[in-house]
Amino acid sequence: MTKRFALGIFEDEDVLLHAVENVREAGVKIYEVFTPFPIHGMDDALGIERSRLPIAAFFYGVIGLSFALWLQIYTLGFDWPMIIGGKPHIALPAFIPVSFELTVFFCCHGMVITFYTISKLYPRWKTPVLDVRSTDDKFVVAIELNDKTDLNHLTQLLRANGASEVNEKEMTKF
Repeated sequence: MTKRFALGIFEDEDVLLHAVENVREAGVKIYEVFTPFPIHGMDDALGIERSRLPIAAFFYGVIGLSFALWLQIYTLGFDWPMIIGGKPHIALPAFIPVSFELTVFFCCHGMVITFYTISKLYPRWKTPVLDVRSTDDKFVVAIELNDKTDLNHLTQLLRANGASEVNEKEMTKF
């Protein structure tokens, strides 16, 4: 599947931030903005909603805690009961370190897998880069083009908002 993009290249992050707001107000849907470093306020300018990843982190932590408690209670209480230091078979205070470690373990691994899946950043595939300069010193606004898009009007709009250049590019793997 091939997609066409109009790429607006910007030199300054403040100009980019105002340009994104102005382009969105003009009714143009921005596909993505690529920057060499995070820009404060860009999520709000793009209209991106708050992430639901913290909810996933909570559930991964609950699963890890549940698994840790089940493993320790089953192992030390039923499968292989041992009296250690005169403590009862199921001694919850002694389970705290292992429970904490497995909670963090499940949460971290679950979040990495969830983030890579949502972002489509699979380790085995090459990540498509629209403009290599976006990883160094330029700021790139990518706007997906279709048959109804007027490229001349879009070029004028981007240049009027501070774009130093506007390019058209086709990408196959997205």
